[in-house]
Amino acid sequence: MRAYIFRSLLQSLIVLNGVLLIVFLMLHLTGDPAGVLMPVDATEEDLARFRRDMGFDQPLHVQYVYFLFGHGERNRGVLRGDFGFSYRHEVPAMGLVVEHIPATVYLAVIALLVALAIAIPAGILSAVFRNTWIDHLASVVSMFGQSLPNFWMGLMLIIVFAVYLRWLPTSGYEGPEHVVLPALTAGLYATARIMRMMRSTLLEVMGLDFVRTARAKGLGESAVIGRHALKNAAIPVVTLVGLELGLLLSGTVVTEVVFAWPGVGFLTVDAIVNQDYPVVQAAVTLLAMMYIGVNLTVDVTYAWLDPRISYR
Repeated sequence: MRAYIFRSLLQSLIVLNGVLLIVFLMLHLTGDPAGVLMPVDATEEDLARFRRDMGFDQPLHVQYVYFLFGHGERNRGVLRGDFGFSYRHEVPAMGLVVEHIPATVYLAVIALLVALAIAIPAGILSAVFRNTWIDHLASVVSMFGQSLPNFWMGLMLIIVFAVYLRWLPTSGYEGPEHVVLPALTAGLYATARIMRMMRSTLLEVMGLDFVRTARAKGLGESAVIGRHALKNAAIPVVTLVGLELGLLLSGTVVTEVVFAWPGVGFLTVDAIVNQDYPVVQAAVTLLAMMYIGVNLTVDVTYAWLDPRISYR
């Protein structure tokens, strides 16, 4: 188990290093980093001094080391959370991104809870009543959930529930009613995936020998499913739920833009539009760290639930 956790942690660190390398190259793809980071009216002397202070006059591999560990007083390195200052807001970029994390986490958690509340019962009913109208309806819903774009679904929900019915607000972050439409939009794809996984794994388990033995002993169908089948079908679903949480934490950009939700995704798009590169770098790094952290937790949890995984 310890060896498995060590391997998973090592793989996560390798992925994180790859993300940091991409974030580092992001700034250099624009040309001269000094020309991007310094004000438009900066003189050649100012640019030369800035390149020397930040290490931009060094070879690329040396610059990457400076990017990670810092160089001089003006650059403490991203491993210490220093991505520079936001051009637009004139505050530390990482601090600005951290301020928007609670909104993103709140939306992701509510969206996942909505997805679970719909997907788990629907997946169980679809498996129990296989090839009935319930199964067909659940299949159609899951197909649409995986096919419809998030931005289109968000706009449709706004038109129906905010414009025509006037039941819910279109944007904002003031009260619980503001999270309903964004959570439904963000959780749609997760609902479809979890529903399909719940159905397929439960059907597979219900065909195994120990389930048939339980039926042969005279146990009722509800007892067979509740006591035996569901517990064994839960492991893949738990894994998928963890992955969906990671996707929701790092992939609600479209939903946040549609509903003007003040999360990290909305901040990132705003920073891209305004060419606020330090904020973009900090946001991409932090979202990647959140996703990697969730994946690592899922791997360890999966190995704990099924010890056979750690020996493969």
